[in-house]
Order: sequence, then structure tokens, then C-alpha cells
Amino acid sequence: MRSLGALVLLCVLTLGCAGAAGAQPAGTLTWAVHVTLATRWLDTSETESDITPFMVLYALHDALVKPMPGNLNAPCLAESWTVAKDGRTWEFTLRKGVRFHNGEPVTAEDVKFSFERYRGAASTLFKERVREVQVVDPGHVRFVLKEAWPDFMTFFGTSASGAGWVVPKKYVEKVGEDGFRKAPIGAGPYKFVSFQPGVELVLEAFDGYWRKTPGVKRLVLRSVPDEATRAAALKRGDVDIAYYLNGPIADDVRRTPGLTLNATRTNGVLWVEFPEQWTPGSPWADRRVRLAASLAIDRQAINEAEALGFSAPTGNIVPRHQEFALPIEAHPYDPKRARALLAEAGYPNGFEAGDLTPYPPYFGMGEAIASYFAAVGIKTRLRTMERAALLSAWRDKKLRGVFVGATGSAGNASTRLEAFATTKGGLAYGAVPEVDALFARQLQEVDRRKREETLHQIQRLLADRVAFAPIWENGFIRAVGPRVEESALTLIQAFPYSAPLEDVRLKRQ
Repeated sequence: MRSLGALVLLCVLTLGCAGAAGAQPAGTLTWAVHVTLATRWLDTSETESDITPFMVLYALHDALVKPMPGNLNAPCLAESWTVAKDGRTWEFTLRKGVRFHNGEPVTAEDVKFSFERYRGAASTLFKERVREVQVVDPGHVRFVLKEAWPDFMTFFGTSASGAGWVVPKKYVEKVGEDGFRKAPIGAGPYKFVSFQPGVELVLEAFDGYWRKTPGVKRLVLRSVPDEATRAAALKRGDVDIAYYLNGPIADDVRRTPGLTLNATRTNGVLWVEFPEQWTPGSPWADRRVRLAASLAIDRQAINEAEALGFSAPTGNIVPRHQEFALPIEAHPYDPKRARALLAEAGYPNGFEAGDLTPYPPYFGMGEAIASYFAAVGIKTRLRTMERAALLSAWRDKKLRGVFVGATGSAGNASTRLEAFATTKGGLAYGAVPEVDALFARQLQEVDRRKREETLHQIQRLLADRVAFAPIWENGFIRAVGPRVEESALTLIQAFPYSAPLEDVRLKRQ
């Protein structure tokens, strides 16, 4: 069955995954991270529809296939794979000699166990569409689908989900779920040393990593939620790389000798989410109110003030560069029309809209949106949360009023829409029946042109309904200190964090 009479997908070892010997790792590199570090990010099983967990996953763990330099579906723990002519059977050949941090070999049993244990982003979709995972032998694993699924590799082999990331079966069963999170073992370039939840994660180079010997001995991810404090730590040399600097602080860093400002357009999109549009009788159930809210926002003004103009206003939650994306222009800033729409909807004096929760740490954006809303009569109370808490509340459907949603996961229009706009999406508060029907149709459509037409139709429907009020495609700003030779901040297309982490290097003293 190994040939499967299949179409062989040629998966050459690229810059993304080429084995190489290197000098022994040395030194310590420290990041000032813009969010509080969540315990669940040490595990692969609950990976959210968000890019943040991958900041940690790229260090501790490895996947069969994942985005790497020059290849968004790079062979990693799997050196190659085949797919049957009917598109229903995928077989992966595991790379020989790969081991977890405890010395145990990575086997097909671990792949099967990790997939079946997975309950994060797109897990419902995987359960519906994967019939079974078969262990052919220790070096080969087979995924049997119920029917052809053109997006299998997009969901499985990118940061659209964490389903393809592998953990050690024997170790997890031995220590249990809680034990694994307290002392995780993976197959990535760095092994776990210590973790203070919400504060600091310390990692040490794994000299048995298959791809290459990491260049730096010790990595420290330090949670520094305050932007000014992150910038100050970078200036003092307390940290080497700072994530997320905006506005005047970013501009000041850009003008500081010895520091390098680095911005990239990511897969990230931020938008205003209207969870109560699905609640009968709520003002947000009226399209005119949602449209008024969108028209009230001056996106470009926020972009210039908060992101130094690096972001791009948009009218779609799918970024323009992703496959099957439909470019949609952002609603213009038109407060006069916004007030007229509110009056037409029965709110000539505006209304009390409850909480407005910004997406951490984009609090400046949240404050600006609240001010623009107030100017047309939509009165909100700004409520701030740390990111892990917001993601948990979003997943559990506990956020009310309005909030700023965001994601930076890779994939295509299908993977993006699944999470946020379909009934089975883990972060969707509701869905339009027509969208659900169209989404189900495109999942099994093998004709690329027809798939694109259907996905474009879904994106138009959502835009016409004003299901979301997209703000911008994110221009994520980072800054690097003088000790760093290679920050790995620009190696993987549209990825906001340093990766692959085995590629980071300090300058020789």
C-alpha cells in the first residue's frame, strides 16, 4: 500500500528542513513578549485559531509538516508523503533517527496518538473528515479520509491548526495531562527548563535536534505586557528582541542608535466582532447598526497613530495574500452616514452598547474605536483582559457587547472562514445557514476555479451582512538589540515571531 498507486507529492528538503551540523550553542537570547504566557501553549493539543501559541510551539515541539523558510508546507518530522489518486488516503514517511528530548524515537504511534488527542482549532472538522489514522509500521503513518478533502494539508500542515504537531505518547500517558504541561517534552530544537505561568519560559538547546544544532544555548521568553517597559528593557540591554511596539514608542525605538525596528505584514487581521448580532432584540442584530459602527471608525488614522502606517485597512477577515482571498475595501470613515443609519434603526440618540474589549495588547486601537463609537452615539465601556483570558472567554462564548477579534494563523480563505464564520468554528458565535451550506460544498470541491468562486461568494455574503467590521491586515512591529546577528524574524513568510528558533544567532563577542 506504500505506493498507493498514488500521485507522489515531491517534498524536497529545502532551507526549511535541511539537516546540518553546526557549532555548539552558546549564550542566552531573551525576548520581551507582549502577552502573558499561557500554560496551555506548552502543549499542542489545544492550539487555538491564533498564531500566538506557535511562538512557543516552534521551540519545544515539531510537526510532520509546517511552514518554514521558503516553503509553507515544509517536510519536517515527515520527510515525504504520498496521496492516493482518489484523494482519500495520505501516507507519511517519518524521518529516520528523530528523537524526542527524552531520547525516545518519534514513531507513527506518536503521530496517531497526537492527532487523536488533539482538540484545538479545526478539531471538529478533522473528526468529521478523517475516518482513521493507521500505523503502517514505526516509520509510516496513514491518514484515511472519508472523502477527498482538498484542504487537508492546508489545515494539517500550516499554522491553521496544531493537528500535525507531535508529542511523545509514552511520556504523556506516564505523567498525565497535567504532568505533561508542567514538564513538557517535545521533538523541537529547544527543551523545557522552567516556566513561571504568565511570567517567563526558559528553554535550552536540544543538541539532538534533527535539522541542525541550535545556535544559541538558552532562550528566555519573558512576559512584559507594558509596551513602554518592553522598549525600556530593550534599550537597557535587558532583552534582545521586543515584540509589538507601536505609535510614539515604536518611533522612538526606530530613532535609537543600535536598535533595529522590524515590521512585517503578517497573516493577522483585526476586526470588530459583534457577538450579540445573533441575539434577537439586540441593537447589534440590525445590520444598519453594525454598518454604522463600521462607518464610524477612521481606520487609516488609527493605523498612522498606532502602527506607524505599517498595517493595511481592509474589509475582509481573510488577508489579501492568502489563497482564495477576495480583496474587499474597508468601509470609508463616514460618521454622518453612521448617525443617519442609527436613527433609521431607531436609535437617533445612540444606545448603551455595553463592553468593548480590545484584543490584547492592542489597547490603543480599542480606545480609539471606543472614541469613534461614542462620537456617533454608540456608548461603550472599555474592558481590558490579558490575551489568554480573552481567548478562553471567546472560545467559551462568554464575551458580550463588542470586542476586537484577531488571528494570525496561516492557511487560506477556507481555514480562516471555518474558525470564525461557520457553525462548527471554535470561535464563531453564530453562522449564516447559507454560509454553512456553501462552506460544506467547497470543502469537497476538487475544481479549483469552482472552489474559489464559492469561497468568494461566502466572503461577499459576510461583507454584505456586516458580520464583522474588519479593521486592518496587521503590520506587526518588532525591535532587535545590538547583540543579535540573526533574529529569525523574517525567515518564514508572514510569521510574526522569531522562527525557526534553531536559526537565531548572537554576534560573536
